[in-house]
Amino acid sequence: MTPVLSLRGVTKRFGGLTAVNSMDFDVAEHEVLGLIGPNGSGKSTTLNLISGAFPVSAGEITLRGAPITSMPAHLIARRGIARTFQLVRLLPHMTVLDNVRAGAVFGHRRRWGHEADRIAAEMLDKVGLGGRGHLAVGQLTYIDTKRVELARLLAGEPKVLLLDEWLAGLNPTELQDGIALIKRLRDEGRTVILVEHVMDAIRSLCDRCVVMAAGTKIAEGTPAEVLSDATVIRAYLGDDDA
Repeated sequence: MTPVLSLRGVTKRFGGLTAVNSMDFDVAEHEVLGLIGPNGSGKSTTLNLISGAFPVSAGEITLRGAPITSMPAHLIARRGIARTFQLVRLLPHMTVLDNVRAGAVFGHRRRWGHEADRIAAEMLDKVGLGGRGHLAVGQLTYIDTKRVELARLLAGEPKVLLLDEWLAGLNPTELQDGIALIKRLRDEGRTVILVEHVMDAIRSLCDRCVVMAAGTKIAEGTPAEVLSDATVIRAYLGDDDA
């Protein structure tokens, strides 16, 4: 069976620095894949390569067997890959509903008019912001800005969700709410790549994990397998703790 997404030999160089080095992995239909590793290991850069934000220096990325390696970001989005960012990026002079409507209009399915309005309202309900579409973005709490960003992503009806530290910066109560929300998306059968440092989320959400260190894949397997791997422990904690 053809994977939804495949990376083969994917490399990103910034001048003399190799940020991602010959990355290989597959993501299956309806799978939640955790992309984990210490800070600076190349995780967000890998998402930037998949989403087209950065050009690939070498290697190939395919979506359902078709190459997307050289496509610009907006065409990759229309093929069905959508992402959130570590720093939430909303349209500050628009309402909550208009922000989400933009995802429906410019996303994978290109919805318009009443259909875009309907989908935007449904996605706000899904993320727990039903009835709050009239609010200005500046009136929202931090977690609610993250909910709006996620609703906007979902309104585009993507095939693959790329969530870049979506749970970062949340207090303990918000964190549990956030994990429950992503778990509902997983249970709906969505395909997700999750960059995350919160190990409770990795354990409860991910089917498999790819572990990166210094731009290179150092382990792959179930969360239990990779989090007990001596190489992974050494990458996170240093030689004294491995």
